[in-house]
This record gives sequence, structure tokens and C-alpha cells, in this order.
Amino acid sequence: MQNSKIKPVTAADRTDGPEATYVLDVQVGFLLRRAAQRHLAIFFEHLPDMTSTQFAALAKLCEVGRISQNELGRRIAMDAATVKGVVDRLRARGFAETKKDPEDQRRLLVSPTGDGQMAFENYRGAAVKITRETLAPLNEDESEALLKLLSKLG
Repeated sequence: MQNSKIKPVTAADRTDGPEATYVLDVQVGFLLRRAAQRHLAIFFEHLPDMTSTQFAALAKLCEVGRISQNELGRRIAMDAATVKGVVDRLRARGFAETKKDPEDQRRLLVSPTGDGQMAFENYRGAAVKITRETLAPLNEDESEALLKLLSKLG
């Protein structure tokens, strides 16, 4: 998916002075969106029956166990409305269960079910392949650098 027409970023592209030009193809948002589109296409090839947001929620639930729906959203970078929909879909598939927090009835606790944990275990290998394939155009040092830089932005 590389585009040979994309020109390298220059110092002028990175400044905000009068000499700066605005070339869409080198803007961070555009490049991040293209990378995300590539990643999602690869994701769908390997896990066509699960969305990346559902997988993220399921993976985090299997990592931490019972957690409030609100906290789950914060940990996987989803707003309250989005995470509610994702949890509802995981519940409908039998991968998660919810119950009111006995200490605060306003809080909803979410847990992975046995089926959810089994599904995650079945999906884990594909998830590793998805990451590997997404990063395939980069060498090992570039992959590590990209992941480090992305975590600084997030």
C-alpha cells in the first residue's frame, strides 16, 4: 500500500511560518489514517467475525478481569457511548457479562465469560499475525521506534 507519489517531509512542511506549505500527503493525521486503514484491512482479513474495537475490549477484559465499563473505556481509549455498544455486542455473543457494582449501583461491572476467554485464546495467534503484518514494511528497529513514538503521542 505504499504510494511512491508521497514526497518526503521537509523542514518547511514541519514549520508554521510563512514558508510552510500544506501538502496533505505528509500531514500526520492523513498518514495515521492511512496506516489505520491498512491495519484494519489486515485485521479484517485475519478476524472477519470480530471488529477491532470488540477485540480490544475482549483482550483488555481477559487481561484485567472484572472492571467497570467506564474504566474499560478509559483503558482502551473509547468514549462511554462507544464502549457501551461494544460491551453490548460482546454480551450478545456470550463473550462478556455485566452486573451492577454492589458498592455503587450506578456502576456497571464487565467480566469476560468462559466463552470470551476461550475466544480470546483462539484469536490471540491471529492478533499477533495482524501486528506483524501491519509492521511488515518496517525493519525491527523501525517497528520499535514507531511503536515508541506512537505511545508518546497517545
